[in-house]
Amino acid sequence: SDEIIISVMESILAVKKEEDKLKSKYASYRSSSTQNLDDLIEEINLFKQSLNEVTESDSYLTPLQTHLLAATAKKVKDVTKKVSLEHKELHVYVSKIGKVIDRNFSSDFSGLTQGEIFNDESRKLLNEAIAEHLLRQGRVDIAENFIKESGLVIEAHHKDSFTNLNYMLNEIKDKRLDSALLWACQHHDELILKKSCLEFKLHKLTFLGLLERQRHKEALDYSKIFASFSEHADEIKRLMGCFAFLNRGIENSPYADLFDSASLVDVSDHLAKDVCSLLGLSNQSPLEVSLTAGCIALPTLLQIRQVMQQRQVEGIWSTKEELPVEINLGRELQFHSVFACPILRQQCGQSNPPMRLVCGHVISKDATQRLTHGNKLKCPYCPVEMDPREAKKIYF
Repeated sequence: SDEIIISVMESILAVKKEEDKLKSKYASYRSSSTQNLDDLIEEINLFKQSLNEVTESDSYLTPLQTHLLAATAKKVKDVTKKVSLEHKELHVYVSKIGKVIDRNFSSDFSGLTQGEIFNDESRKLLNEAIAEHLLRQGRVDIAENFIKESGLVIEAHHKDSFTNLNYMLNEIKDKRLDSALLWACQHHDELILKKSCLEFKLHKLTFLGLLERQRHKEALDYSKIFASFSEHADEIKRLMGCFAFLNRGIENSPYADLFDSASLVDVSDHLAKDVCSLLGLSNQSPLEVSLTAGCIALPTLLQIRQVMQQRQVEGIWSTKEELPVEINLGRELQFHSVFACPILRQQCGQSNPPMRLVCGHVISKDATQRLTHGNKLKCPYCPVEMDPREAKKIYF
């Protein structure tokens, strides 16, 4: 894996080197072109001034003016030719970056894909992910056509929920919270069970909106609703503290951060998460997550394939369910247990989950089976013996 990392870094540095050359050349070109064009504009303006000195009785240009005209025309021609030539030279540096990328990063994905992977069942799952992504994005017409053509059956309430979600998100962008607040109130009990603070956040933004529009009396009356949200006492104190700075200006108070526009983005994300949660779906699009993970892993996979081809060991990569090396996608893209058995030194999965022994040590299910003799299982780390049926499946 160290060889792969070094190879990737060398490729990135090669592209970075050409990029730095382009930036330097562009800065030089921009400075030179700006100066040349400024000088040209100044010369043309001077010539225009000399022409304005011509009296109405003069029918022809004076010899001096004719000379100035010829000199100005030549200067215009020379400067435009120089700017054009420098611009062409700039394109040479741009094309070099493309060539370096092609030379250092393979675009041949053969060997990384499996044509037979999308059989009838997995193809259906892929189509469902695409349809769901389109619905999440508010592309209802496209989603319905895709569902029809692919023969999928999507429950009507799923479609309606996503349509309603996109409507509420668009309303929030325009600082209209009524529809989102109505939805939160209708699902109050479900949101409480999930320990969601969406309803409070929407009431908070509604209250701040009244203050922002100078409707102070209405804001004071509206604040009575916060009595139902005692678990947010500290935030409520800050909200009520805004009244002390109405005359002086809240923007100059310690509470100015409450009016940050980022609050709308936060409540939009929270709304999308809660709607999907109540539908039993992930708060992120599965299609988007898969593509993100693929984009992160692809450079490493290409480098692995290149190393394997050089060492003529492509046959090692034959298991569909496991990669030849571990690729760190970040904690945000971890959705299942990650555990490597210390006995067999294998990654645990659905068919071989981690098991907790009576003594507290954890090994894989396959390891428990190999260490079992009759009805006795002895822990490989301590003297404890137990019935193998006492081992419990655990999740990380």
